[in-house]
Amino acid sequence: MSEPLSAPYLLQFTYNRTTGPVIGRFLTGLRDGRIEGVRTKSGKVLVPPVEYDPETSEATTDFVEVGQAGVVTTWTWVPAPRELHVLKTPFAFALIKLDGADTAMVHVVDAPSESAMRTGMRVKVRWAQERVGYITDIVCFEPEASS
Repeated sequence: MSEPLSAPYLLQFTYNRTTGPVIGRFLTGLRDGRIEGVRTKSGKVLVPPVEYDPETSEATTDFVEVGQAGVVTTWTWVPAPRELHVLKTPFAFALIKLDGADTAMVHVVDAPSESAMRTGMRVKVRWAQERVGYITDIVCFEPEASS
């Protein structure tokens, strides 16, 4: 039996895209230690913001600052992080609904163990020491101290 033919293939995106006024403002807010969403015509606050209202297709222009803490709505545990993951210890990918937002954003939660994670738990932002206007300005979320 002969060896199958193979050829190396590298998938790349060799173009640049501007962020535009909505995502650009969101990223600038992260650089400045602020999280903003947009309010839709129906009054919902979407975080991260989108350029067009998903219900009306109108441009979104009403920016709203939301809280830096929120609630985990669902999550999955990553017991063995890969090389490109931000955290090098086990962590959770989670959907987090920030205070003041009507939608959840995906990010990582640096929990001490899988048993420490639960739907409904409160988490807060851990900011990068130096912020530059990327989503990684939020290093991760971490559990809020219980009272």
